[in-house]
Amino acid sequence: MAKNLNLTLRIWRQDGPQASGRLVDYQVEDISDEMSFLEMLDVLNERLIKKGEIPVEFDSDCREGICGTCGLTIDGVAHGPVAGVSCCQLHMRHYQDGDTITIEPFRAAAFPVIRDLVVDRSAFDRIVQAGGYVGINTGNAPDANALPIAKDMADLAMDSATCIGCGACVASCPNGSAALFTGAKISQYTFLPQGQPERRRRALRMVAAMDEAGFGNCSNHAECEAVCPKGISIGNIARMRREYMRAALTRRDD
Repeated sequence: MAKNLNLTLRIWRQDGPQASGRLVDYQVEDISDEMSFLEMLDVLNERLIKKGEIPVEFDSDCREGICGTCGLTIDGVAHGPVAGVSCCQLHMRHYQDGDTITIEPFRAAAFPVIRDLVVDRSAFDRIVQAGGYVGINTGNAPDANALPIAKDMADLAMDSATCIGCGACVASCPNGSAALFTGAKISQYTFLPQGQPERRRRALRMVAAMDEAGFGNCSNHAECEAVCPKGISIGNIARMRREYMRAALTRRDD
């Protein structure tokens, strides 16, 4: 049976990239524990608008844990307290009546705050644009099983491809590293025959783009894996390093 919650929300408010931010307290009452976390913020915003106040800015799109758009630091943890769940799939039944919840944006030097809880994650786009795709003409879609791929290789590629690019890995890393994201995007093609022709160039360019974007280095804290809503393994970081080293040692002008 559903129950209603009365909560205190401490939310980071920041008027713009150059403005100073601060935590602002809001009292929200009669929140159904069947709501998602983002629906709870929707209710808050509806009430703020009715009072003539400026609503809280936050990102959302699919709200099905697929797009990676949502991203909040909740009580100090990227995506909140439930493992393997993104913000949009976090439900209020995990909270108790009277709780105080602190909500902040993903914090990293490479993710500048645009407003309130919204950050600029276009640095991820630049990493993918550097090589996270198959750039050759692979022809029309082949018939099923026309291109044999060992199941263990297909499984590894799919595991890496589940990365939704939410940025929780960066926000949770003490160094603000994007190694888990970049490693997953490199790995998803490493195991597939379509990814082989550009394999070396992909590793070199994506790692260079990651460094240029201002992300920090990985120092094996593994906080990224702990908060990743898709369970991306830090084995992808080791694979990225191997791919980069192999490409650097066998570099040619291609």
